Amino acid sequence: MSMENENSNGNDEHLHIAMCPWFAFGHITSFLHLANKLAEKGHKISFFLPTKTKNKFVIHNHHPNLITLIPIQLPSVDGLPVGAETTADVPASSRPLIMTAMDQTQDTIESHLCTLKPDFIFFDFADWVPKVARKHQIKSLFYSTVYLVTVAYLLPQPRNLPINCFSEEDLKQPPPEFPLPSIRLRSHEARSLSSASKAEFGGGGMSLLERVSVAFRECDAVCIKTCREMEGPYCDFVQKNYGKPVLLAGPVVPELPSGKLDEYFEDWLQGFGNGSVLYCALGSECFLQKHQFQEIVLGLELTGMPFLAALKLPIECSTLESALPEGFTERTKGRGIVHISWVQQQLILQHPSVGCFLTHCGAGSLSEAMVSNCQVVMLPHAVDQSINARMMSLDLKLGVEIDKRDEDGFFTREAVCKAVATVMEVENEVGREVRANHAKWKEFLLREGLEESYISGFIQSLKDLA
Repeated sequence: MSMENENSNGNDEHLHIAMCPWFAFGHITSFLHLANKLAEKGHKISFFLPTKTKNKFVIHNHHPNLITLIPIQLPSVDGLPVGAETTADVPASSRPLIMTAMDQTQDTIESHLCTLKPDFIFFDFADWVPKVARKHQIKSLFYSTVYLVTVAYLLPQPRNLPINCFSEEDLKQPPPEFPLPSIRLRSHEARSLSSASKAEFGGGGMSLLERVSVAFRECDAVCIKTCREMEGPYCDFVQKNYGKPVLLAGPVVPELPSGKLDEYFEDWLQGFGNGSVLYCALGSECFLQKHQFQEIVLGLELTGMPFLAALKLPIECSTLESALPEGFTERTKGRGIVHISWVQQQLILQHPSVGCFLTHCGAGSLSEAMVSNCQVVMLPHAVDQSINARMMSLDLKLGVEIDKRDEDGFFTREAVCKAVATVMEVENEVGREVRANHAKWKEFLLREGLEESYISGFIQSLKDLA
């Protein structure tokens, strides 16, 4: 709806919203998807992101007349490579330094807010935003880029424990009164999360989970990209434990990019029948060890399906040739591609030849998977992705998770092949169930009027909050 149309209906209360996402591509992308939906309704967005990174997102700004991308220069920080701006520019061990640099933009952000005077600021990891916002009579909203089930699982309140006291045993179980008790973490996942809950993330001595907990507690409201039909019980659980508004923005299904699929991939995919190709992508920040990288690609080979894998090079390898198993390239020539650069994922998932998606279960990738015709196989890497995978496999039952060893997360090529076969075989009982559920949720998410209804309700909730 244009500004003029909205005004003609007598609704001329257009909001001005600032956005300050964590400086990671997935977070920036998720915030920008929401910004585009709000701008469609005539609302103004001031969007903070790093200086050089800004250029990479200009093409995704569908309403440049209403969405202003404001470049923020990151200060130099000891140990942070020159020019590094987002988590994609550094190894996982250096991500806390991106947080340190982001913390040091506080005065710059505050200066912009003082000039812009927005009604709201949406943020996530920068726990200092609510305090800054209050100084200028701006409402702060924590915008979660993960599913609400993850937020609910990690809340300290129901566990009655400070986050930095979470033990591995605590985290293997969901909190008391959690809506679906069968969702739980494996030993290696709980151990990793317990360690992260104590490790300093940026300056100030706080862990990332402590930062998020503070941000959650101090903000005026929580908002999230989800539907009540999908996560209603988790919404009620969070609202009950925090006693503050939880605003649902709906599915926020990203629009397909306006460009065409790269000619190389288009030509290759056209050589295969409908729904016959397996696409595997584990996200921009998943760096596997060489032996697990090889188990994945050998598992893809073992399926017998044509496959396209978009993966990061293993930590120990400098070239693709050194990463791949011996003889793999020759054996899979013509039916398999392993690509180590960025790909146009949304366009690949919508290609008629692609019928299965092996994903790391990032919230954005799952959203794209759910509105495609691809069957979903899940190989979570980070803890929030593991909880996403449990919800998808145990609650919504629309995909299958690859079996991993409980103690250390090791998985085999046979486990990869088995999970793919399960979702692709129509005679298989589990396969039939996940296919039917996937089709049901795809139809629901793309239902005419659903997103319109949620976004309109979300905007009205913001106006009520103001």
